[in-house]
Amino acid sequence: MKTLIRVRRVYKEVSVEDGFRIPVDKLWPRGMSRDKAKVDLWMREIAPSDDLRKWFSHDPKKWQRFQRRYETELKEKQELLHKIKQAEKENKIVTLLYSARDEEHNQAVALAEILQKT
Repeated sequence: MKTLIRVRRVYKEVSVEDGFRIPVDKLWPRGMSRDKAKVDLWMREIAPSDDLRKWFSHDPKKWQRFQRRYETELKEKQELLHKIKQAEKENKIVTLLYSARDEEHNQAVALAEILQKT
């Protein structure tokens, strides 16, 4: 069976198709209870650094530079990338959850693209 990494906003309705659910935000999503989020593993350590997150500020004009800088930061966090890949092998589907309103320019999207390369 093929494995798959998905990206989904944490505030959307939980789906059986989500598989193993991993929030990748440093801060817990506002107004979201842990029960409602149906989280399997919260990986706050894999989130971009505060400096990078604040610099980016979800500005689409900074997207490509954000992706490169985030990928550079993740080189120091190989064990966390491996943990996600292991969850993907074991569960077949992993959904990276984020809380940002921008569904195209966020760390979960960048992280999914990075994981596809590894």
